[in-house]
Amino acid sequence: MKSLHLRAGRDKSVKRRHPWIFSGAIERVDGEPANGESVLVKDAGGQPLAVAAWSPHSQIQARVWSFDSGTRIEKSFFESTLKKAIQLRHSLPASQHSNALRLVHGESDGLPGLIIDRYADVLVAQFLSAGADHWREAILDALVAETGCDAVFERSDAEVRVLEGLQPRIGFARVNREAKRCAIVEHGLHFRVDVEDGQTTGFFLDQRDNRQRIRALARGREVLDAFSYTGGFSLAALAGGARQVTAVESSVPALEVARENVQANAMDLSRISFEQADVFAYQRLLRDRGASFDMVILDPPKFAPTAAQVKNAARAYKDINLMAFKLLRPGGLLATFSCSGGISAELFQSIVAGAAADAGADAKIIERFCAAADHPVALGFPEGDYLKGLLLVRT
Repeated sequence: MKSLHLRAGRDKSVKRRHPWIFSGAIERVDGEPANGESVLVKDAGGQPLAVAAWSPHSQIQARVWSFDSGTRIEKSFFESTLKKAIQLRHSLPASQHSNALRLVHGESDGLPGLIIDRYADVLVAQFLSAGADHWREAILDALVAETGCDAVFERSDAEVRVLEGLQPRIGFARVNREAKRCAIVEHGLHFRVDVEDGQTTGFFLDQRDNRQRIRALARGREVLDAFSYTGGFSLAALAGGARQVTAVESSVPALEVARENVQANAMDLSRISFEQADVFAYQRLLRDRGASFDMVILDPPKFAPTAAQVKNAARAYKDINLMAFKLLRPGGLLATFSCSGGISAELFQSIVAGAAADAGADAKIIERFCAAADHPVALGFPEGDYLKGLLLVRT
């Protein structure tokens, strides 16, 4: 196995079990490992620290497979690591309430750059790192054997693949079948998931628990669900007894699925209106009309994938939250989220506080939101804690 040598004093993060090794921490690499090839990570004194996947095109030039330097990275490694991750999901309460779960959550499951979501009997896989892509076939074989699902759709189309020197790949990796409308159940609600053309892997499983919370709070309320996508929060609000829901989404295909989801649950279509519009513009239109709501939900897409986009993202988050406060009645609830890795929880709270102040609104945080338990966060990898949210009441 080829070796990667760290600069003096640059081994602290690895010893704290952080799986990313940046280019600036590397002194030299013995030999010329191929993209995704396993390398032995050594400190400046030559002491082995870990085994990692080499990625010469990325700023993150190595991603750790194991902090046990004696680990052999081979098919059996992926079989055992996947088995452990999937067994964890089977032990979670969510497995009793839904047939859609995240089975593998990248670095936090010891499989950097690998995302596996299960929608009923279809798996959706994302190979987002050079190492995961290098071991793609072995991973796919192990997944099918462990889950019993023979259909695996690949959505390796995220921009991060470009940084890893990889081309996008979309399509069935195992068993070709129709998967534009996978039928799943979550806490008794029926959803249709388009794994082929939907956002990310087709559905936002990380919001499962938060949808349930909205369901518990929605009774009798008039709700604005901004960035509603395929209606996850909207259906939760309707199921919880919301008086009226306005679902705003810019994507026509997503709204089509949202309508199907309402119909699949035999809900009263008169209690929900679907608006195909840009949320930023539509919030202003609602303000100009004098509209107001008892609950506003803001679940926007990732405005800041990296730190480089933080400044522009902060403005966007402030804009939508400021308008939300203007549309929220006294005593109303604002559930606001950020899935941007470049926006910390502290910064997000500060942005929302600034939005409230500029809107002339007094508000209090009464709960905090995070991702569901099938999206675990390794203690040594805080970057895995990407989803943050606040539940506020306007006083």
